[in-house]
Amino acid sequence: MPREEAITAAHIATRHPPIMPPTYLHSDQLLQRFRALDQFLVEHESLWKPRPFTYLQLPWEAQHAELSTWLRQRTLEDAEAPLDPTLAPAPFAHLAHQAQHLAELGELPDAGLPAAGHRLDVNVPGRKWQQIEAFSRRLAFREQPRHWLDWCAGKGHLGRRLLQPGQRLTCLEYDAALVAAGQALSDHHHLPATHLHQDVMADDSARHLDGAKSVVALHACGDLHVRLLQLAAAQGCQQVAVAPCCYNRIQADHYQALSTPARASTLQLDLDDLGLPLSETVTAGARVRRQRDTSMARRLGFDLLQREQRQSDSYLPTPSLPVSWLDKPFAQYCHDLAELKQLTLTSNPDWTALEAAGWQRLAEVRNLERVRNLFRRPLELWLVLDRALYLQEQGYIVRLGVFCEYPLTPRNLLLLAERNS
Repeated sequence: MPREEAITAAHIATRHPPIMPPTYLHSDQLLQRFRALDQFLVEHESLWKPRPFTYLQLPWEAQHAELSTWLRQRTLEDAEAPLDPTLAPAPFAHLAHQAQHLAELGELPDAGLPAAGHRLDVNVPGRKWQQIEAFSRRLAFREQPRHWLDWCAGKGHLGRRLLQPGQRLTCLEYDAALVAAGQALSDHHHLPATHLHQDVMADDSARHLDGAKSVVALHACGDLHVRLLQLAAAQGCQQVAVAPCCYNRIQADHYQALSTPARASTLQLDLDDLGLPLSETVTAGARVRRQRDTSMARRLGFDLLQREQRQSDSYLPTPSLPVSWLDKPFAQYCHDLAELKQLTLTSNPDWTALEAAGWQRLAEVRNLERVRNLFRRPLELWLVLDRALYLQEQGYIVRLGVFCEYPLTPRNLLLLAERNS
């Protein structure tokens, strides 16, 4: 190549480096990413901790008045549509870029799992089977597992998919009907599987875990998967694979950090905070979304009413209501909800105007939530990294990555841990 062409090519390569796909995290990268996420979340707590649904005016709106006004003027349809961050006033685009960079995570490598056995996916909902298939294909361990333990197994579909010749399977499940159905399925396929009725939170659940077991959990909620990590480490399980879910399904009022770095963080998370990563539903159909919107608009309309009636500018929590309540006239809905909350209505509001105000608030809330939602994935990754660092402290080599595309399930983070021998 002539010297001039070589210089030009080198110059272009410097100006436009090849775009590399994100990679999964290895053990030696976990702490650095955790610290960066922790700094980001702590620095911007005032933007993501307050929920727009419970505030008439968010604490950060005075500081970022231009962004607040822009978001409040957008419609409900705008809130549902994709948004180019650069179109929003500052600091939205900068925060979006930081959040995306910090939450970037690549797929774990494909382990080359053999094809599923004949009719193994029968009676498994399509999306669930796709999740099982994707999860199963990422379990690349150095040593071949000998005995799978499916934690909170349901009917054991995951365990059966993993089971290969020469291996055994134990499934633990709390629902006795699912245990019986799972055992019948395993027997039908002539598989060496034992399905046990077990409360995994009970003291005696530890007896099922030992160094010969490879434990797996796909979307075990909150305390259930934390319990697994703690017991697996204590009992010396050789291999662990967990895709966490529902971080807010815990008995405590606040998050109990697992690792030393997370315990040292100033971040204090309540149940509302822990629900932030779960606040997006990518699989809901049009009917479900319409019911959700109507329910939220009515709650927001009632919230305006209760503030006026109580002469208190504070949110009043209300219970979950049956979908059938949406069939009631709005006035009746408010009267019945007030009665549930032991609130006496002393005036006769303009119900039509109040219902319209609820829908207007819903549009504002949804658009204001765009700021909070920037922190959804960073917070989830912070939580999963706490689990990863805990396992590392217990003597495991840990990898963290995604096991499927986001639309298949937003809870697509997978922890793979192996004892460091």
